[in-house]
Amino acid sequence: MKEPSQRGFWCECWTTDLTVQRQPALLASFDAYSAPQADRWVAVTLRAISPVLDADASDEAWEWLYEGRTETRRALLRAEPCTVSVTHARTRITWTIRPVLFLPLAHRQSSELPTCSYDFTPRAAE
Repeated sequence: MKEPSQRGFWCECWTTDLTVQRQPALLASFDAYSAPQADRWVAVTLRAISPVLDADASDEAWEWLYEGRTETRRALLRAEPCTVSVTHARTRITWTIRPVLFLPLAHRQSSELPTCSYDFTPRAAE
């Protein structure tokens, strides 16, 4: 029986070194199946790192936790994408949350990948 697609949110955390011209680096990603789960991912991370952030970045983090989080949750409930950023020293940390439609993998059994997934070879790093 085919599993139905499921609405959710794709969450990513990116870092950008503000001193060099380089693409942002993906630090982490997370698939959330509800707006509360998506904004909680950002909130938990911000609370965890806030003790090591400089004063300005820590203030930005706690401002979002106390003030901005409510608006973020409302936007997510309207299925709107959201971004949360803090700048620590010369690094900007940005969390993005986008509404998505998760599609089931064909022939997936539990945690086993479908046999067709082994037909593809990864590209070599450039």
